[in-house]
Amino acid sequence: MTTVSRIHRGVARPTIAVALHGIEPATFERCAVIRDWLEDHGVDRVTLLVIPARDLHPVGERSPEMVEWLCERRRAGDSIAQHGFQHVRPHSSGGARRLLARAHGQRDGEFVGLDDEETRRAVHAGWRLLKLAGIEPDGFVAPAYAYTPALRQALSLRFSWWAGLLRVHRAPPRLDAGVGVGVGERSGGAPPVSSETAPEPTVGSLAPAWSLAGTGPLGRVFSPALVRAGSLLPTSTLRLDVQPADLQLARHMLALEWVLARSSPQRTAVTYRELAGVTALAGRARRELPQSLPAVNIAGSNDLTADSAA
Repeated sequence: MTTVSRIHRGVARPTIAVALHGIEPATFERCAVIRDWLEDHGVDRVTLLVIPARDLHPVGERSPEMVEWLCERRRAGDSIAQHGFQHVRPHSSGGARRLLARAHGQRDGEFVGLDDEETRRAVHAGWRLLKLAGIEPDGFVAPAYAYTPALRQALSLRFSWWAGLLRVHRAPPRLDAGVGVGVGERSGGAPPVSSETAPEPTVGSLAPAWSLAGTGPLGRVFSPALVRAGSLLPTSTLRLDVQPADLQLARHMLALEWVLARSSPQRTAVTYRELAGVTALAGRARRELPQSLPAVNIAGSNDLTADSAA
């Protein structure tokens, strides 16, 4: 019986879903060490969050070794998620969204302040770079979990699931599935599906993500205690966020070790894809739907255009 079957057939055994954030060439060695450490502590499945173009350099060209490692991890059962595009905002945003993001410590809210077109281009450019590198993602996690209506709408065009701070969501079915159409197009030249008429995503059960990446000095001081406390809650799924920087902080690693020592024996490790109830075959079919993509014009991208083959 698969892990997905165990979750959705109501078996009592709870689950643990660990996400390794911020994977890029600069953090690759630390992430590989952390992944091995998690394996040693009973976590055999992890969701790997990959940044497609940190500093506007495509991940596939900067670190073939990392790409090979990610492919190996996927074959071993891990899931790969796109983690924004650059992971940071390309320009300063203003208005209420910026203030709200800062109030919640969302310094890396990459998509906050972007309009619909900017959001769509960034999402699909990142997906394209990962696909060309051979590590096409099946899901998406926004930096700092900072989602906007435009971002949620863009995700429904390509990804089978996306993760928020409190839940993992399964994307709605594509209304144009099986039809060769472009972004925002439908068969017969019909107008694109608007946010008002598009199917709603399936809302997963409550599963807040616990992280040691506290905001500000007080947050960093108390985050290990909060993660320990969160792991004791009687939830069906325990979500843990692990950052590359945690490896350099003894207090963080001790807190994670404490949580895993208590939780791993009683919980089954799952990926976000499994948590969303998406099979590997379904995710692959969704990703392979024909779709025109916006131009990608960044350093080292080989001048990809919407007409070049993905």
